[in-house]
Amino acid sequence: MRGTVTDILDGKTAIVTGASSGLGLHFARLLASKGASVVLAARRREALDVACAEIQGNGGKARAISLDVTDAVSVTSAFAALESAPDIVVNNAGVADNQPALEMEAATWDRVVDTNLKGAFLVSQAVARKLRAAGKSGSIVNIASITGLRPAGNLAAYAASKAGLVHLTKTLALEWARHGIRVNALCPGYIETDINRDFFASEAGQVLVKRIPQRRLGKPEELDGALLLFASEAGSYITGATLAADGGHLVSSL
Repeated sequence: MRGTVTDILDGKTAIVTGASSGLGLHFARLLASKGASVVLAARRREALDVACAEIQGNGGKARAISLDVTDAVSVTSAFAALESAPDIVVNNAGVADNQPALEMEAATWDRVVDTNLKGAFLVSQAVARKLRAAGKSGSIVNIASITGLRPAGNLAAYAASKAGLVHLTKTLALEWARHGIRVNALCPGYIETDINRDFFASEAGQVLVKRIPQRRLGKPEELDGALLLFASEAGSYITGATLAADGGHLVSSL
């Protein structure tokens, strides 16, 4: 074996964007629990400091960096400040906006696409340059969505950005395989978090849940196996892949 369940990422450095809350924070905790030294990146520095203190209190290695993924200068500065090239990057930073396309303002489109797609590109480019300069291999995991594989109403900007992220994943995987850099996409379905819990408990939310073949929401920890596969040496021959974790939602009947 290459490592036990708990030390599979020993000696590795990982960066997670959008790590101040939600799935980003969950992924940071997960990677730290498997032995990685984790850099939590987001705009909300106070929340990051609290998250790092929690991880450190549980015996993990964590530190925070301020990062706005939509700002090329911010991304360049953040990666220039790192002592070495990271082994793992999780592009998790993302935003959504639920409204009809006919009513969407251009500024809303820009905010969603800049964060979800442009941000992932800027971060991926910065880490790939740093890895290539250091002669190191690495793994980039893009957090996409099943809406990037199958559309949903009132999510034009979000679905377009995630579909773009899926294709960007494949393109970067093709270009960077020669440098030993793997790029894969994890596409969650409906995952229960603090932000959406009340909605999915409502009548409207339960209607959506009933459309999932497993008839339930996913839990953040049910993404762990897929993320660790992509991030670790267990997935060393996997690049350009897209993996949905959605309770069968994508194969449900129309």
